[in-house]
Amino acid sequence: MSKTSLAYKYNMASIAVKLIVINVAVFLVFNLLPWLLRIDSGFLNRYFVLSTETTRFIQQPWSIFSYSFLHRDVWHLLWNMVYLYIFSRFILNLFTPKRFLTIYLLGVVAGGLAFYTAYNVFPVFEGHSVLVGASAGVMAIIAFIGTHSPNNEIRFFIFNLKLWHIAITFFLIDLLSLPTSSNAGGLIAHIGGAAFGFVYARQLLKGNDIGLWFEKIMDVVASWFVKKPVSKKRSPLKTVHKNKTVRKQKATSTTTKTSQQQQVDAILDKISKSGYESLSKVEKDFLFKAGKD
Repeated sequence: MSKTSLAYKYNMASIAVKLIVINVAVFLVFNLLPWLLRIDSGFLNRYFVLSTETTRFIQQPWSIFSYSFLHRDVWHLLWNMVYLYIFSRFILNLFTPKRFLTIYLLGVVAGGLAFYTAYNVFPVFEGHSVLVGASAGVMAIIAFIGTHSPNNEIRFFIFNLKLWHIAITFFLIDLLSLPTSSNAGGLIAHIGGAAFGFVYARQLLKGNDIGLWFEKIMDVVASWFVKKPVSKKRSPLKTVHKNKTVRKQKATSTTTKTSQQQQVDAILDKISKSGYESLSKVEKDFLFKAGKD
C-alpha cells in the first residue's frame, strides 16, 4: 500500500480523525443519495435517527448509536467535528484510542437515553421528536478531560483557558438555555453526554474503570472482522535430517522476528503511556508494517 494513498493515510490517522472522516462521509451520502435517487431525504434518515416513539425505539435499537452520525446541516457537522478534533488530542495524549472511543460512544448512548427518557417521562416535553448529531459524544469528551485533567490549558487567541473552565461553560450554556430553546431535546442529550463524561472521569480517578465492559464488547465485535489464519494439517511424516544451512537461516529469521517484536513492544508501551499521537512518523510506519507481516 502506497504511503500517499488515501487508504494508507486513513489507517495511520488517529481514531478522532477516523471518526471525523466517517461523519463527513455519512453526511455526504445522506445528502447526495436522496438527490441522485430523487427521493425524500427523510425516507432514508428515519431508519437511523433516534426517535422518542417507544415502538420505533425498540424496532431500531441501532439508532442509539447511528443517530450520532447524522447532522442537520453543514454548520451542525462542522462545529461538532471541530470540537471533537480539538479535545480529542488531550485524551489521546493520555489514554489509548480504545478508551477514547469508549468515552465517545458511551457518551452518545447516555445522551440518547437522556433524550428518550425526558420525552417519555416529563410532561413538559409534548409530542414526539427525533435526535441527530454527535454533540452528546463530543460533550462527553469535553466533560471527561475537563474533569480528569482540569488544570491543563488550551490557547484561545491571546488567553490560556483551563479545561475545566471550558467544560463548565459548555455545560452551563446548555443548562441555562434549556427553558427557552427550540432544541430542548438536543440540549438534554448534551447534558446527558456531559454527565456521563464527568462520572466516568471521577470514577477513573478513584481507580474504577466503568467503561471496561464496553471495551471488552468492542474487542469481541472487532474480532468478527479479523481473518483467522487457516490452520495447515501437519504431515504424519516427520523430516528427521536438516542441513546446517536451513538451521542457520531459521535461526537468523527467529532473531530478526525477536528484534522486531521487541521494537513493537516498545512502541506499544509508548502508546499506553503517552497515546498514539506521541509516536513519530517512523514509529507509526514501523507499527503499520509490522501489523501486516
